Amino acid sequence: MMRSTLRTRTPNTRRARRTRGAAAKIVASAAVGALALGLSACGGDDKDKDDDKAGGGGKESAATVQLPKLDGEKVSVAAVWGGAERKVFLKVLDEFEKRTGAEVSFVPAQDPIISFLESKVAGGQPPDVAMLPQVGAIEQAVQNKWAKPVGPEAQKQLTKNYAQGWQDLGAVDGKQYGVYFKAANKSLIWYNTEVFTNAGVKEPKTWKEFMKTAQTVYDSGVTPMSVGGAEAWTLTDWFENIYLSQAGPEKYDQLAQHKIKWTDPSVKDALTTLGELFGKKGFIAGGADGALQTEFPASVKQTFTGGDQPKAGMVFEGDMVSLSIAETKAEVGKDAKVFPFPAVGDESPAVVGGDAAVALKNSKGAQALLTFLATPDAAKIWAEAGGFVSPNKALDLKAYPNDVQRGIADALIKAGDDIRFDMSDQAPQSFGGTPGKGEWKALQDFLKNPKNVAGTQQTLEDAAAKAYKKS
Repeated sequence: MMRSTLRTRTPNTRRARRTRGAAAKIVASAAVGALALGLSACGGDDKDKDDDKAGGGGKESAATVQLPKLDGEKVSVAAVWGGAERKVFLKVLDEFEKRTGAEVSFVPAQDPIISFLESKVAGGQPPDVAMLPQVGAIEQAVQNKWAKPVGPEAQKQLTKNYAQGWQDLGAVDGKQYGVYFKAANKSLIWYNTEVFTNAGVKEPKTWKEFMKTAQTVYDSGVTPMSVGGAEAWTLTDWFENIYLSQAGPEKYDQLAQHKIKWTDPSVKDALTTLGELFGKKGFIAGGADGALQTEFPASVKQTFTGGDQPKAGMVFEGDMVSLSIAETKAEVGKDAKVFPFPAVGDESPAVVGGDAAVALKNSKGAQALLTFLATPDAAKIWAEAGGFVSPNKALDLKAYPNDVQRGIADALIKAGDDIRFDMSDQAPQSFGGTPGKGEWKALQDFLKNPKNVAGTQQTLEDAAAKAYKKS
């Protein structure tokens, strides 16, 4: 059992972009137990289990929430989601249309979404609502005077359905702006069960065991790891999980706030550990060059296609992986299973991310949509499709399609206020969330040359110093 190292947060105080969301990781004993239960399950249906589990209440549905009649009113929603994620989110928006009569349009956004929104605002066409994937983006939207505070009805749903920690993540200067609709446990490694069976390996618990497992999978004739390096946020997640486990929560918070430099010895240790995997010949599907051309969904699919000879035996990322698995013939809990990110230090890490809905117009439609997204009914639509975890504690766990998803969600809800947010999402976006720049570019270069630890540290520090100075 992992030790509890939870930290409390001071609510309703302004946090700089680099420090907001730096709460505690999910290490409460109850959460770990729930996660272990879900991760070891085989995906069977347990619809008849006790309704009183955490997150399993759901006694008041969105049907009881009085949404206004918005016949003919147009509401636009911008998000970076594509593929399967966009398809499911459109179903959520369809339900909102049915309940209000509004006409909702989806506006595809590019990363970084703040730059996309800046062009829309400058052109006089901001969307009514934007789904912001970084906590820093919320504060930037507030600083730019784009974001509008949530209305009383949305706040009522937040107060009823969300732990204070999730509310705080969407607040600036004590005023609520964001409704966290989608969360993610970003500390999971998914594996092809047939590959593990053929190699005769079990789920590793430590980094040393993980590397030994990878070697055995390699010796069996399958490349151990699939990496979606074309989307560098996956590389930041690799680093953050290793760093959190190896350096500990105090150092994690300090680095997230840039209170210590990226040239710190703790960063050297984490990059050296990551380099053990990235630099091992034959351990990454397609090698570094191939990984840097592989998008995240493809990194998942190539792990679960090809029978007992897929392109890789494992893939790292959050619960959203199951959505891409659903587009293959593999079945979560049977052909595809998952284990917690292995402990590099004393404890396994647990990092979360999330997407918040923020109103950019003071319209009735925008506020009604925020209210709807804060209800369990909205969350249920995506939960049933898989590849989704909701921070809404009123959502019945039965909504999730299998025990794996159920266990991940239960762990998140039981963590309550004690969440540690993705480090790069806390940083100024120019450093932690922009393609081809800052941390994203530095870690892509590191994937190509994992021996260049000192050079990578200096590149990271130079970019961070510049970005934090402007924030």
